[in-house]
Amino acid sequence: MAFDYYLFYKPFQVLSQFSPEGDKKTLRDFLTGIKKDVYPVGRLDYDSEGLLLLTNDKQLNHQLLNPLFVHEREYWVQVEGVPDEAKLHALRKGTDITVDGKAYHTRPAAVHWLQPEPVVPERYPPIRFRQHIPTSWLSLRLTEGKNRQVRKMTASVGLPTLRLIRYSIGSVTLDQMRPGEYIKTGTSIRQRLLER
Repeated sequence: MAFDYYLFYKPFQVLSQFSPEGDKKTLRDFLTGIKKDVYPVGRLDYDSEGLLLLTNDKQLNHQLLNPLFVHEREYWVQVEGVPDEAKLHALRKGTDITVDGKAYHTRPAAVHWLQPEPVVPERYPPIRFRQHIPTSWLSLRLTEGKNRQVRKMTASVGLPTLRLIRYSIGSVTLDQMRPGEYIKTGTSIRQRLLER
């Protein structure tokens, strides 16, 4: 059986599903003409943006979502405030968050302050601008994906998330893509998605 692979740049305020839910936009508003057995691998929250993989390759889906198969994802996060070394160190060694009502200590992560700031597409609507409160961009490379983990991690060190973009899965990135765009790709993408 030939499998299909799509990379989609999910915009802000779009659900990572095809089925309708109220008046919210879904994948159906952007991805047309694809097979009915193609689904997103994992998800991005409604208020998050970035790289989303869709496929009917169940084995790849299993390898990317099962915690036994560690793989890396990079997130670009605009936070309120300016990180100091203590906050960056705390994020790197893992922070205490709550997952399903239980305390959880996140795995160590590769974290650095993006200077200069990354060039990213404008978001609509834009984040709230506060003249006297600076913002910063961080890169977080994680090997796990708990519910709203990045937001919980940055909040735990006093850097609330304002904007969250998943930049990469393995070595596959958003480069050259714009929000709302999708591309069909070949089977060679499998190895790149599983690279660390």
